[in-house]
Amino acid sequence: MQYVMGIVGLVAFLLLAWLPSMDHRAAGKKLIRVALLIAVQFVLAFLMLKTGVGTALIKAIRDGFAHILGYAAQGTQFVFGDLTKVGTMPAFFFSVLMPIVFVSVLIGILQHIRVLPLIIKYLGLALSWVNGFGKVESFNAVASLILGQSEVFISLRSMLERIPPQRMYTLAASAMSTVSAAILGAYMQLIDARYVVAAVVLNLVGVFAVTSLVNPYTVTAEEDAELLAEPRDDEHRSQSFFEMLTDYILVGFRVAFTVAAMLIGFIALLAMVNGIFAALFHGTTFQDVMGHVFSPLAFLTGIPWHEAADAGTFMGTKLVSNEMVAMTQLHENKHGLSPHSMAIVSTYLVSFANFSSIAILIGAVRSINKKQGLVVAQHGLRLLYSATLVSFISATIVGLLS
Repeated sequence: MQYVMGIVGLVAFLLLAWLPSMDHRAAGKKLIRVALLIAVQFVLAFLMLKTGVGTALIKAIRDGFAHILGYAAQGTQFVFGDLTKVGTMPAFFFSVLMPIVFVSVLIGILQHIRVLPLIIKYLGLALSWVNGFGKVESFNAVASLILGQSEVFISLRSMLERIPPQRMYTLAASAMSTVSAAILGAYMQLIDARYVVAAVVLNLVGVFAVTSLVNPYTVTAEEDAELLAEPRDDEHRSQSFFEMLTDYILVGFRVAFTVAAMLIGFIALLAMVNGIFAALFHGTTFQDVMGHVFSPLAFLTGIPWHEAADAGTFMGTKLVSNEMVAMTQLHENKHGLSPHSMAIVSTYLVSFANFSSIAILIGAVRSINKKQGLVVAQHGLRLLYSATLVSFISATIVGLLS
């Protein structure tokens, strides 16, 4: 039954993407492309989760991050000493957030030696061939995964002024649907690495399936070439190796402290709101309410009805706060869900689709180009809606293969 509901849910989520479309007729013409993208997602999910090669690849990624976290721990231990542990368990800030600094350094080195630009270029070309969008959109989606949803727009600043509103919507949607490589190690300490990797890959493709329905348009090769032909500024080109190293260390440190501040604020606020709700509604918390609100959507992903409210609690928490808050709570209560439901919820949580991301995106783009910042602001809720559907579709596909 849960697999039947998963198929029904997949159709329902695509329908929910089509209903608020900016051009229903144009979206109808994209159905073959959408079907191709969904098929590609199924193939990728099967390869990652059901084959020996996929299992070995994910194990290699997981082990690689484990080694990176081990090296990062040496730097953290040197600076903070015994503060890194609370009782017998490592403190969350030191074990989960501080490694972001070291991962950021590695990204900076790969960027500096021109490895990342090559990865972005060739993955972007492959993605462009599959998704039917322009190369700018595809390059941006891959770059968002590596650089992060705010930093990626710096790489587009020389062409940002000339990007049409429809294409700007797709750029912002892909930035919100992916996650930053710098924080993947933190995710893998909270949820199964298999679903972290699966979500990252599936969202990278799925955002174009959803955007084809919500925001359909056609890009000519000439239009694409015109944007890409412009010289793009590269703030790291004239930097020495150690200047770059310093920059990325400080960027990673800011990201770690930003995430820490958001966790403190959101978890405290959530606790207060839960307390108020419990006092007013005889023990029913705000998260209980969110669980019931999201339970039909959780059910559509293939989660059994008796677990839907519990799963919906984590899904709703992610939307109103952020993915780290929801992952932390899921990690603490992981025995409350079956392995099948755990796979679906874990996959759903891996994206930046939450209310705070709207403000982050608007601020990041507006700081570079005021006009495009207003475009993002105009479509803020629609962007969140699209990115959330991307997460639901990825989670449903993983559920059908789990």
